[in-house]
Amino acid sequence: MAKLKNVVNKQALTFLEKYINTASPTGYEWTGQKVWLDYIKPYIDTYKVDNYGTVYGIINEEAEYKVVIEAHADEISWYVHHITDDGFLYVIRNGGSDHIIAPSKRVNIHTKKGFVKAVFGWPAIHLRKGDDKQNPQPTNIFLDCGCTSKEEVEALGIHPGCVITYEDEFMMLNDRYYVGRALDNRMGGFMIAQVARLLKQNKVKLPFGLYIVNSVQEEVGLRGAQMITQTIKPDVAIVTDVAHDTNTPLISKLKNGDFKAGKGPLLTYAPAVHNKLLGLIIDTAEKNKIPFQREAASRSTGTDTDAFAYSNGGVVSALISLPLRYMHTTVEMTHKDDVANVIRLIYQTLLKIENNHDFKYFK
Repeated sequence: MAKLKNVVNKQALTFLEKYINTASPTGYEWTGQKVWLDYIKPYIDTYKVDNYGTVYGIINEEAEYKVVIEAHADEISWYVHHITDDGFLYVIRNGGSDHIIAPSKRVNIHTKKGFVKAVFGWPAIHLRKGDDKQNPQPTNIFLDCGCTSKEEVEALGIHPGCVITYEDEFMMLNDRYYVGRALDNRMGGFMIAQVARLLKQNKVKLPFGLYIVNSVQEEVGLRGAQMITQTIKPDVAIVTDVAHDTNTPLISKLKNGDFKAGKGPLLTYAPAVHNKLLGLIIDTAEKNKIPFQREAASRSTGTDTDAFAYSNGGVVSALISLPLRYMHTTVEMTHKDDVANVIRLIYQTLLKIENNHDFKYFK
């Protein structure tokens, strides 16, 4: 079989850097969504945006049989929760933000006036000796924006409810790993965008309607996927998200499985994953010599796969995951070979799905 060429090209990497560096916090995804949409427009027939900001490009909109490839666009963040009289800011989570990594981080506070710079302050090590109670907790981490009063903070446009994102930006590590915040899961948005590009550049005519979906609000309960699956009513959904690389220190393989970046995407066995679609994906990987790893999920996958699978009377769904180190930190890290192989696998699987493809177990 001919090898798929230019899976990730120079233009794609320029887009990836811009996309990762663009803040897209849960509930406020529109800036990142605009970057994503601008990139995919040349590769789709049309697009739509729902009321909460989920964006999807469409190829062959007139087709009755609908296939979704999906990722989620939002990133974890914080909200301003309380402003003290002397100008410090306390926070609450927006999604699964890790309070342990917060101290000493630089952040942007999103206001109507634009970004306000701040830092997560923390007492010096000299002042914490012997005091085990002074460990980071969601209730004691705080922001310092250089103000000395509540009134001064408010004059900057800051109020409870302002969302906060980290400043950390995209980089390459050892010409092998992509590193940055929010690879979970804007890397998914990047990968499905490359599938759309490759279909266009290779002049592939699909026998079904393809919906390239970048959903909002996954980090707070799969909410964007729950909404958009009711709108599109797909027949098939292939979801891509991230999974843990468990081959770094302090992680139990016995508890969490044995998965390693660079060894290929993870294919998940779970009640929400349709076995016939999973079988088609595995067969496609084997025939195209695409490496993959196998994962089992108890009860739920914890991804948008669950939202699609259990909607509309049951949507044939599967999950292809990207191994990721240091999830929900600002140095999320994934192997570029795995990114390329997820793109290849989704692309080649789409070529195997027929119009009105019959995924029934029996009749």
